[in-house]
Amino acid sequence: MALGIVLEPIFEADFEECSYGFRSGRNAHQALEAIQGHLQEGKVQIYDADIKGYFDNIPHDKLMACVRMRVTDGSVLKLIVGWLQAPIVEEDEKGKPKPPKRSDKGTPQGGVISPLLANIYLHWFDKAFHANQGPCHWAQARLVRYADDFVVMAKYQGGVLREWVEDQIERRYGLELNRDKTRIVKMVEEGSLDFLGYTFRYDQDIHGRNTRYLNIVPSKKALKKAREAIGEITAPVNCFKPTKVVIEEINRYLQGWKGYFQHGYPRMAFRDLNHYTRKSVIQHLNRRSQRKYHKPKELTHYQYLMKLGLISL
Repeated sequence: MALGIVLEPIFEADFEECSYGFRSGRNAHQALEAIQGHLQEGKVQIYDADIKGYFDNIPHDKLMACVRMRVTDGSVLKLIVGWLQAPIVEEDEKGKPKPPKRSDKGTPQGGVISPLLANIYLHWFDKAFHANQGPCHWAQARLVRYADDFVVMAKYQGGVLREWVEDQIERRYGLELNRDKTRIVKMVEEGSLDFLGYTFRYDQDIHGRNTRYLNIVPSKKALKKAREAIGEITAPVNCFKPTKVVIEEINRYLQGWKGYFQHGYPRMAFRDLNHYTRKSVIQHLNRRSQRKYHKPKELTHYQYLMKLGLISL
């Protein structure tokens, strides 16, 4: 952590504006706003990239070459190399440790400095993209990157632009694109983009006019994960927990979820998750009682759950 505090401002001075992940003063919502802005400018064809196992496959030799561009202190470089080459100990089927092994790829999982190193490596991709000979100029393309998740946006996605990105990522940087997940999205042709838990798509005007508007909503995958999290809190294995404790746990989760997913137009997603949450809490109440749960006659289910303290999005 101490080394990260020292190194971060050194590299932060070089990082491009298109990078939003793991940077001080930058966040996912800013990346989403950048995508929204580029779409409104007409950059409606999108190269949606997926790098396979990025943090596990960064080549150490190329990463250290990037670090040496700004760091010359031998003791610091030796320390970083030591972290990268630390032996990995795994367990066999019987739970016994296997012989330690080393790898020439990847950054330490959970390491405090790993996000910075990951940004340092792909910074040079950002740099090449915005160089005089890069697609920012000859294709008028725009790049939005959050750590290893990135999109390239342009009015038209030709083969030359796609080949440039793939050549840079796979040949120059020694990484691998997941071909099953990497795709070209044509938004005006009713395509949709999922990025950082949100879905971008053009929907028909809700007032019946012959126009479409840019809709930004929590993705189906994000909603599914939220339901699973609520379902885990109210699962039968937790039926011994007092209702007050369960509702406090749900409220903490919902408040965090709302804090992140309040961008765009989340009303329908909030309504969906509220309905699922109330249903799950009622099931929890039924499990805690030897007889079926009965709410007070003068209250609706909604009013009773609110009285118990359950919040709504």
